[in-house]
Amino acid sequence: MGWREMGEFAEKLAAKPLFYQRAYLGSLLPNYVKSGNLEKYYQKLTDFNFLMAKIQHPEFGLQALIDDFNLVDDSEAVTHQEYNPGTAKSLNLIQAVLWMSADILDGDKTQLAGQLLGRLLYFEMPLIQTMLEVAKQWKAAPWLRPLTPCLTPPRRGLLRTIEGHSNSVNAVVVTADGKRAISGSFDNTIKVWDLTTVNELSTLEGHSYLVNAVAVTEDGKRVISGSSDHTLKVWDLTTRKELFTLTGHSDSVKAVVVTADGKRAVSGSWDKTIKVWDLTTGKELFTLKGHSNLVNAVALTPDGKLAISGSSDNTLKVWNLTTGKELFTLKGHSNLVNAVALTADGKLAISGSSDKTLKVWDLTTRKEKFTLKGHSNFVNAVTLNAEGKLAISGSSDNTLKVWNLTTRKEKFTLKGHSNLVNAVALTAEGKLAISGSSDNTLKVWDLTTQKQEFTSEGHNYSVNAVAVTADGKRAISCSFDNTLKVWDLKTGKELFTLKGHSQWVNAVAITADGKRAISGSDDNTLKVWDLTNEKEEFTLQEHSQWVNAVAITADGKRAISCLWDNTLKVWDLTTRKEEFTLKGHSNSVNAVAVTSDGKRAISGSTDNSLKVWDLTTRKELFSLKGHSYSVNAVAVTEDGKWAISGSDDNTLKVWDLTTRKELFFLYGHRNSVKAVAVTSDGKRAISGSRDNTLKVWDLWSGNVIASFTGESSIACCAIAPDGVTIVAGDKSGRVYFLRLEGMEALT
Repeated sequence: MGWREMGEFAEKLAAKPLFYQRAYLGSLLPNYVKSGNLEKYYQKLTDFNFLMAKIQHPEFGLQALIDDFNLVDDSEAVTHQEYNPGTAKSLNLIQAVLWMSADILDGDKTQLAGQLLGRLLYFEMPLIQTMLEVAKQWKAAPWLRPLTPCLTPPRRGLLRTIEGHSNSVNAVVVTADGKRAISGSFDNTIKVWDLTTVNELSTLEGHSYLVNAVAVTEDGKRVISGSSDHTLKVWDLTTRKELFTLTGHSDSVKAVVVTADGKRAVSGSWDKTIKVWDLTTGKELFTLKGHSNLVNAVALTPDGKLAISGSSDNTLKVWNLTTGKELFTLKGHSNLVNAVALTADGKLAISGSSDKTLKVWDLTTRKEKFTLKGHSNFVNAVTLNAEGKLAISGSSDNTLKVWNLTTRKEKFTLKGHSNLVNAVALTAEGKLAISGSSDNTLKVWDLTTQKQEFTSEGHNYSVNAVAVTADGKRAISCSFDNTLKVWDLKTGKELFTLKGHSQWVNAVAITADGKRAISGSDDNTLKVWDLTNEKEEFTLQEHSQWVNAVAITADGKRAISCLWDNTLKVWDLTTRKEEFTLKGHSNSVNAVAVTSDGKRAISGSTDNSLKVWDLTTRKELFSLKGHSYSVNAVAVTEDGKWAISGSDDNTLKVWDLTTRKELFFLYGHRNSVKAVAVTSDGKRAISGSRDNTLKVWDLWSGNVIASFTGESSIACCAIAPDGVTIVAGDKSGRVYFLRLEGMEALT
């Protein structure tokens, strides 16, 4: 869709001559500032229509808009009689949202309103709320409007997400001038990023296997990378060429650091050794041996005379790089040591471990000073600011934590990654942190902003399934936190929580009368809940394996559960007994849907197929094959003629259940499709994916109508009977309440 179609305001502007467009969008704000008319300047930057027109115009775009907010700094504004602290705060918040959402808006301008609403509805500020009221009315294209504040707000640290790697980001380092970040990934590449524009500058390719570690010389001219191909490579950042390869390790290189003078590199490997390299000659100088297990981390003192290594033998060792001898060993961790950092004076070391702790060590006394506890999973990365007073750690609990080493306490937690945090680096002045994660992204965090807590409705862990009552008034979600939550669909407020499962709750379905819900769990049970009395009614226990999915027939008399043991079970909810078992899949059954007449069930499996079952004869009718990976989700149209499936092959397929053939496939997600639902009129489908997006599809044209990007992998979705209200859940525990707007633009 071109910018001319993006709204009445943009359409009117597009009708003007090109010189007028350039002047209006490019010169208007600088002219206001130059003339001292800051009131008009502020008004334009809180005008949703102006924001949309500027990011959509091909000659300007998002970065130009972000730069507009920097035309006046606080000191200039304070001297102006019309300055209002509330105005400055509002502008800062809007700019922060643009930064945070830049990776999304660069690809899809129609998400501007959704990103602003999802992140700014928290703030009861007149300028913000006025702008959001205008954004809500945007009708120029179909889009998904958040009904509640559901995305990470600004002023909680996260500045921007950087996408570009196609696999886990395992290493990150920042140049001394703070202008560039270098990342290494499981996609075998190293990428160089501009931290001002957050654009990719270059990709360095040459390793034949995973890149686990990167280091950069003090002058920012060379990068050294370590890989699971057992080598290190030295790269020239000016020419973007490989200079030479360092060979000698017999297993994966997991860590690399470089001396301040740029003359030597030190690497740690899963071959249990540390090697010291001459970066002038490309030759190995010597090898340090002593660890009895894998070497995972290495750090150097600023003078380059001492190295400290962390190992899977649960210890750290301190080495003299002049003599090539081990000086001493530090013991105290009860599990693998994954990360280590040193203070600038070389007197303190801090280590991160799979025992979920960080330990601070005094290298003079050779003793542990104290332990930092707070992460709920492995600590994979740690770095220190220049003064050695703050530590930042990254963990398999998907968070970063900032620690005050003077008070020995956690300052705050940074949340935003949807998978393990593997790496963290700081800019020299300590204001920005850059993290790398198994969610394939890097995130840039502002450590100076005041931390603000906001109430965010949701679960503590992944939301695995959602369902909506037939009257469209309530939604029910279930989670890895072992609970179900019942929500008011109009307000997005939690009504009550259902507790009783002893393990993850994977599935939920609601009877047509809205009086009962049935949930399936890893505790091998189905539970039937009375939604009127907010209590468990009874439990169906004859499962030998985890319950992955559940469906209910329209008359509310039967439930069908899908099991990890490759079977489906059909239950009589009146007698509370199992009726029969359906066998035929050769792997775990992940999803099931039932036709409205209650006569057929359609299941999807990790065996890459769907099967259609006759619930009267208790027989398999036929199989639908075409997906190349696991089928995770399935829905069926109200008339029972079409089935829609979502798969790990990143596609949805639409099947004709009469001809038993694939009609067409829907391609647009960049990762596994985990959820699918279909409107009651059969015209649209909604899908959720591990690429963090929710997409609305036109089933007649096969086109994407609208997209919404959440904070984490979308695991489930459901549609209210009105066909426009959507509920979704993600892996971070968020529940999204959205409304499809702007459908008039298609007519």
